[in-house]
Amino acid sequence: MPKSKVLFGIFGRQKLQTEKCINQAFSCSSRLRTTAWSYTHGTSDVPLRGITVGKLLKSQTEKTPDREAVVFPSAGVRKKFSQLLEEVNINPLYRSFELEYALQLVDCKAIVCAREYKDQLYYEIMFQLVPELASCKPGQLRSHVLSSLKYIIMMGEEAFPGTLKFSDVMSAGSEASVRKIADLQDSLQFDDPINIQFTSGTTGVSKGATLSHHNIVNNSYFTGLRQDFHNRPARICCPVPLYHCFGMVLACLQIPNHGATCVFPAPGFDPSSSLAAVATEKCTALYGVPTMFIDMLNHSEFHKFDLSTLYTGIMGGSPCPIETMKQVIAKMHMDEVTVCYGTTENSPITFQTDRNDPIDKRVSTVGTVHPHVEAKIIDENGKIAQVGTAGELCTRGYTTMLGYWGNEDKTREVCLPDRWYLTGDIAIMDENGFVQISGRIKDMIIRGGENIYPLEIEQVLYTHPKIKDVQVVGVPDKRFGEQICAWVELKDGETATEEEIRAFCKEKVARFKVPKYVQFVKDFPLTVTGKVQKYKIREAATKSLGLEHVLR
Repeated sequence: MPKSKVLFGIFGRQKLQTEKCINQAFSCSSRLRTTAWSYTHGTSDVPLRGITVGKLLKSQTEKTPDREAVVFPSAGVRKKFSQLLEEVNINPLYRSFELEYALQLVDCKAIVCAREYKDQLYYEIMFQLVPELASCKPGQLRSHVLSSLKYIIMMGEEAFPGTLKFSDVMSAGSEASVRKIADLQDSLQFDDPINIQFTSGTTGVSKGATLSHHNIVNNSYFTGLRQDFHNRPARICCPVPLYHCFGMVLACLQIPNHGATCVFPAPGFDPSSSLAAVATEKCTALYGVPTMFIDMLNHSEFHKFDLSTLYTGIMGGSPCPIETMKQVIAKMHMDEVTVCYGTTENSPITFQTDRNDPIDKRVSTVGTVHPHVEAKIIDENGKIAQVGTAGELCTRGYTTMLGYWGNEDKTREVCLPDRWYLTGDIAIMDENGFVQISGRIKDMIIRGGENIYPLEIEQVLYTHPKIKDVQVVGVPDKRFGEQICAWVELKDGETATEEEIRAFCKEKVARFKVPKYVQFVKDFPLTVTGKVQKYKIREAATKSLGLEHVLR
């Protein structure tokens, strides 16, 4: 059989059959089957898509050339599918040493830079790394630090020594070069790597997770199905960064997968811009990490924005506070909002709630496993745990990365020979396959031999009427090994005492789970994607409490 007939495409003979199956895609046996063991797999009548990103975009553009694909309200930019230009992103807040590490690791040959973002002046950063820019001709870069880098392309009309202008590069293509790119696309396989995704650094260590076309195309597709994008026109408000899997896979790839329109409110997250974009652009879906939703819900003029066009969206990136989920449903019209769970190494989503799940499951769990993905929870001995027992969540399937670029040792630490991926997250599975995330293994607090999950305490504190946001960490203690410390951010205009917070906890959790230390803060250390960096909170709390000596 010709190879082209083996590849699945929703564009050929299978289209009608596939469309009939889509609406039943998540009636998988993991939801119906009861089991005593914490193992589940996502069965589905909808097959995986065997297609590259480029071919998928071309196919969707042929179907909807005049539909809006992307909108940048702050810049006044709108592009139809026929105008869409694909760009590759690196974290815009990288400092020179971080950028050098990333470019060296992947042997980058060309980089496209904006003039600036916030306090980052990108030409100046590149010049620190590549002083040869002062004397080289554009396109003829020879760097002793970044030997593979040959081209630096600057956006805008300003000319910078040693660089090419983006507009000149875009106008330089000949018909022959365009045909060459088309020929190259035909030679690509969907299992080829397409993206090296640097982990966001919540642990302080960044690794290059290598993802294939197959990884990200299918992950975006099935995430979109659970949001009903195949049945209703989707206009997604995306305030999350595009260099991260959240923005790139779960938002941008809905454009070619489901013909969605993506609205990017501002260069960086701003609650006012995000709310305004939803109202003005009549968005139907809103994405964000919990801290973003918390900031939008607590915006002083929240009630002035018309959010009535919203019905769904994604809250993910870190554990979702139950109280925040309830407010998003009640106040933002997002009755069908979904919670997603995953990791960069898994493309990124492996679990997601469904709009038809019971409300208690939608606000308290990360849903059930995605189609074509297996999941299990293991105990400390690596054995599958019984239902209702906490352990490490493991996943296996098409979602698993190809590996960490240039780092086989680190790859082997998380990807076992049987292809099970160790997430490092503590989870509990019920008899129907719904999973609750208790937190990271490394974040678990061990106080006098008792295992304490910070998320449990955080969920309690989120119900306090004065608290806007909270993070709980373990700090060193000579007698117990660790003690509990809560960093509390109060709502505007509110005041509270440490004892008031502790007294609130005493009524709702066991005494050994009550924080010994309560510190009031204005904000938390975050990655650019909005994830809280707990290791930085631990470091800062240990120092401010004068506990460094306990570590010695």
